[in-house]
Amino acid sequence: MNGTLVTNTLSPAAEAAGRLLLASLFLYEGYVKLRGYDLAVQYMAAYSVPGALLPLAIATEIVGGALILIGWQTRLAALALSGFCLLAAAIFHTKFSDTNQVLHFAKDIALAGAFLFVAGRGAGPFSLDAALARRREQSPGQPV
Repeated sequence: MNGTLVTNTLSPAAEAAGRLLLASLFLYEGYVKLRGYDLAVQYMAAYSVPGALLPLAIATEIVGGALILIGWQTRLAALALSGFCLLAAAIFHTKFSDTNQVLHFAKDIALAGAFLFVAGRGAGPFSLDAALARRREQSPGQPV
């Protein structure tokens, strides 16, 4: 494959598709928690996590997912979601004698790594972050 094709077309498209896939999980999970609020509170209570934290968890998933999706404030959102995934793994998925829990633990750790990768690289050229940066370059000194 031509290196220019990969750099100019495939890489930006892959970054945007990756953001879409990552964001979709968190948008969906935030929605599920909203729809099943009482069940989510019960689940959290089973792990000694106060239900009062559920609005923060929902906001993190929905707002963080939306920011990743559109590629705005991407690095910050990715860091927040990485931390969220690490906390979820450490709090809810440490019964290692249960294969399902091991799978969820590994998934959360992998997602944290994916979000660290996004935080390190940024959203890519197909994002609001990049569009705003291009606009600032075209109009130096003008507020964006």
